[in-house]
Amino acid sequence: MNYLSLSDYLKNKYGTKVYKLSLSSGCSCPNRDGSISYGGCIFCSEGGSGDFAATGMDLDKQIAFAKEKVDAKISAKIPANERKYIAYFQSFTNTYGDEAYLMDLFKRVIDYPEIVGLSIGTRPDCLSDEMIDFLGNLNKDKEVWVELGLQTIHENTAKLINRGYDLPVFADAYKRLTDAGLKVVVHVILGIPGESDDDIVETVKYLATLNPTLFGIKLQLLHVLKGTKLAEMFEENPFRIYELDEYCEIVGRCLKEIPKETVIHRLTGDGPKKLLIAPLWSGNKKLVMNTMRSYIAKL
Repeated sequence: MNYLSLSDYLKNKYGTKVYKLSLSSGCSCPNRDGSISYGGCIFCSEGGSGDFAATGMDLDKQIAFAKEKVDAKISAKIPANERKYIAYFQSFTNTYGDEAYLMDLFKRVIDYPEIVGLSIGTRPDCLSDEMIDFLGNLNKDKEVWVELGLQTIHENTAKLINRGYDLPVFADAYKRLTDAGLKVVVHVILGIPGESDDDIVETVKYLATLNPTLFGIKLQLLHVLKGTKLAEMFEENPFRIYELDEYCEIVGRCLKEIPKETVIHRLTGDGPKKLLIAPLWSGNKKLVMNTMRSYIAKL
């Protein structure tokens, strides 16, 4: 089975492999500070799902630190001045805060010549018209993605995970973002307690019918991480966790529903090993990816 991977999309567009720099905007989240709720989504760690980003540094130092980590993976055959990066603001809600400060931050990021694009993780209920207009203008200079953590279309599940907004809020944000010419990447979690495989596929089918066609999707394996509400639930009443072969099967079902032009940004995702409670097999990234690729190739 063929699908459009993020790696292939970037290579086709920029002529080389492009690497992500994990950065922090310093934002919080309305689901943590009491504006909507406290504690965040039940699966979210203290790092706000951005555990691999450097925090407490100014932007220039963050970029230098992130490049140092990433460059260790880049072939020495690619000269430093030819390397390309996507700036990724992942942790918490990166359009929730002082908009003037955030706009200046995003503008400074794309002014780096080696940074070819900007990816901003946020919530659909934290996108003002002014911010969308600003990002739409940035998108004319360099590629801008807005990443939304939908996770599920099912309201009972949304309440369970403490998402804090209803599906129509997502639909409205999607329309406003795409009307502004922005590319949207949607996150879906596979394996939330109480959801069947058919429930997951229904979420993916919904995303497959969006107009305009969805630019990108992240299929994320549910991780149980230390220090989360999900970990408390798992300890009190252990719920079903996918085995690797089961996860491959549900990913295969999802891929069959996704439009061929939609970029697959992620098939599983990483959880910090020091925080990972379950599934432990997900900590062996090489095994996971080799098994998944082998399975998908046979579809």
